[in-house]
Amino acid sequence: MIDEAIDTFFQERKAAWLKKNIKASFSDDEIKDKHMECETIFSLRVWLPNAAKRAGQISISTHPCTFSHPSARKNKNGYVSSVIAKSERCNDGFLRSGNVAVQADALGNAAALDVYKFLTIVTGNGQTLLQHLEQDSNLAKNLFRSTAMNEPSDYEVLKEGFLAMIAPSEEVVTSSKIKQVYFPITDESKHTQPYHQLSLLTASGIVFELRKRLDNMRFGDEVKQAREQRKANQVHQSHQEIIDLTTIGYGGTKPQNISVLNNQYGGRAHLLMSMPPKLKSRDLHFPTSDFFSQTVRYSQCTKQFQALHKLYLLPNEYHNNMHTRSERDELYQEVIDHVIEQMFTIRSVSIEQFNKLTSALPAAQRIWLCHDKATERLTTDNWLEAICNSIVSFLFYGYERTLGKKAIKFGDGEYLKIQEIVLKNKEILR
Repeated sequence: MIDEAIDTFFQERKAAWLKKNIKASFSDDEIKDKHMECETIFSLRVWLPNAAKRAGQISISTHPCTFSHPSARKNKNGYVSSVIAKSERCNDGFLRSGNVAVQADALGNAAALDVYKFLTIVTGNGQTLLQHLEQDSNLAKNLFRSTAMNEPSDYEVLKEGFLAMIAPSEEVVTSSKIKQVYFPITDESKHTQPYHQLSLLTASGIVFELRKRLDNMRFGDEVKQAREQRKANQVHQSHQEIIDLTTIGYGGTKPQNISVLNNQYGGRAHLLMSMPPKLKSRDLHFPTSDFFSQTVRYSQCTKQFQALHKLYLLPNEYHNNMHTRSERDELYQEVIDHVIEQMFTIRSVSIEQFNKLTSALPAAQRIWLCHDKATERLTTDNWLEAICNSIVSFLFYGYERTLGKKAIKFGDGEYLKIQEIVLKNKEILR
């Protein structure tokens, strides 16, 4: 009993042949003759030997050379060797041959495409007819021995003819039209550095599997329905959109000259956007290690520190003057206000820029600055003391760093005064 998929293959071929060869002007007898001729041409006894002879005109290849250049198939040395990659599947995270289940491609004489389609028929058990031949299965033997050639050698002749489609080349041949890479090989036994020549080829199965999946995402029935519902402001299923696609063409008006898969897809494949990302310019950067060294700097308060220095240089009788003390306290507060202003600015970008995995901020600063810590910031106090001490140190040492050798050394009294002013701002620091 012939497999249903094989029977369907021949029925489709017969229908196509009759449509092409029967004209409306034919008489009933002429139509009957054509039907008889069709049955003869597509009988297993006639078609299989003819197909076996033509099978060698097409080579199955996972990486057809014609995608690199249409004329790469033939060169002065003969035909470029067809490549059938047999890579093992590995969970290594790479999109490569072996990790993607794709259909093998084929290239060669377009007139023999029917033979390729015949051998790639998927039978009832999920295997292709080509696999049945390689395994000498009962299906293959019964099919090919039904040609009225009962000798065992006749089966072997047919098998050898069909398997010519995947027969390895006796000699590996490449073409100058394919991009070449000379890859260095380590060989300690030689003083010179040997190289291995690599020809860069296209994994067409992966290329067109991408096209198939993209087309399904863009034009599938469910996607079309979801788009229509969205336009009508109706509840719809979520769907994905792939933007900025580019279409590349292979083979021009003759895609069949490139490969079988290329012909099936009309010579068109899709390319995903591969431009570098557009980086958003930032005037503000969330600190990664310390707010008081990366966000606020002594140089930003130079004006206040220099004004403080002028006050400190006044004669002693002015130091206890109410106006002098008030002016000093205002200058301290200006620096604290600058810190608070920067605090609010950094908080505004914390949602976008804070990265928990790469941040080395002290725990107190993270509570103080991060948006996700707002509740903890408002309900706890253990972190606030560390922030106040950091602001006091910023003021205390900022003056000395800014003025350098000219700076007047502060005593404990001045440190306590700065601390007193900072603590008045505790609540606004939350």
